Amino acid sequence: SSSLPWYHRLPSSLALLILLVACTMGCIQSIACKPRIRRENIVVYEVSASIDQCPTIIEENSPIVLRYKTPYFRASAGVVMPPVPRNETWVVGWIQACTQMEFYNTYGDIGMSSWELPELREGRVKAISDSDGVSYPWYGNTTETVTLTGPTSKPSRLTVSMNDNFYPSVTWAVPISNSNTPMLTHITRDQSFITWLVAMNSVTKERIVLQTVRWRMRVDIAVDPDMPLGSRASLVGRPYQEQPHILNYQEPIPPNALGRPNANDAQVLMWRPRRGAPLVVIPPK
Repeated sequence: SSSLPWYHRLPSSLALLILLVACTMGCIQSIACKPRIRRENIVVYEVSASIDQCPTIIEENSPIVLRYKTPYFRASAGVVMPPVPRNETWVVGWIQACTQMEFYNTYGDIGMSSWELPELREGRVKAISDSDGVSYPWYGNTTETVTLTGPTSKPSRLTVSMNDNFYPSVTWAVPISNSNTPMLTHITRDQSFITWLVAMNSVTKERIVLQTVRWRMRVDIAVDPDMPLGSRASLVGRPYQEQPHILNYQEPIPPNALGRPNANDAQVLMWRPRRGAPLVVIPPK
């Protein structure tokens, strides 16, 4: 029957906890105190990343070029964002960067053409943006991103998805010659990517990495240029791609993964002859 108030009779640690909770609730209800969006308030669920279980398709319809179409890499995630404060806009979506590229087209013992990313090849950068070239830093701006403009009074549930594949053309003839004679004997491609699921404040550019995926696409095609068109090329090596890795930790995003140039604009087509000096066939955009 002490005359002390009830909260003075509680153990000090419990009293402090009640005080903290009361202050926090008061802060959330107060207009003066602005709640911040933090990683621990964002829920990520149903993350998937896969490469279609089908082999690369080779197309030999043209007397000028061979084309090949790889299976698609696909990524999708559900995200629940907390209420967005007034005067804030957040974008949730996918950012992708190329971390390694080998892309060689061999023409017998004459030489090879090679698509290259010079800054990556020379180790000057760790990654190059693989944005669509318009929506920097995002991979795209249709299914790949969702924009939330505050104030929103309750949590927002959203889904973002993306896909990617290769569908290039490779000339049958040596790219720097005037001849149309088929000389192509081999195509090798090995490219690695990091794909991040990110929430970003559009004004402050604060970024919260929610998920990191690493994946790799490999192509190995043998060509007999003496065979008739339609029966020259065949897949060699593994028919199916290794499946992507959804990491259980988050990798930081290197600066070059966020802005210009993207991989398509930065790449250079080189001709590297067996004898003689290399030549730039197509310079970077």
